[in-house]
Amino acid sequence: MKIAVTYENGQVFQHFGHTEQFKIYEVQDGKVVSAQVVDTNGSGHGALAGFLHAHGVNALICGGIGGGARNALAQAGIQLFPGASGDADAQVNALLGGSLNYDPDTVCAHHHDHGEGHDCGSHGEGHHCGGHGHSCG
Repeated sequence: MKIAVTYENGQVFQHFGHTEQFKIYEVQDGKVVSAQVVDTNGSGHGALAGFLHAHGVNALICGGIGGGARNALAQAGIQLFPGASGDADAQVNALLGGSLNYDPDTVCAHHHDHGEGHDCGSHGEGHHCGGHGHSCG
């Protein structure tokens, strides 16, 4: 089994569509046997689900994620654990131990009051929540 985590500086990165790296953990017999950090090479939005699928990932731990990305992951057969935060390694161990603190209903967080002018993964293209016309909620 392989578990991926949206990754930045050892922590669970909070914006799936913007993640530049995943840490992918190889798990055997309920224990992590190896882990590697992989660069997404600028892939974004729906392409990230294909990226994870190509790497043989079975489950994803992440922070915020939009509806379009959730759908793409579901279609790729990747189990999703959104709403997680903190140390990436600790979150994977928590998942394996059955104690991961996550929120299955987490959807992307909007940033209107921060003046950034974009919604979860837009990259200035006018897309919202995964870039496929889906709205959060």
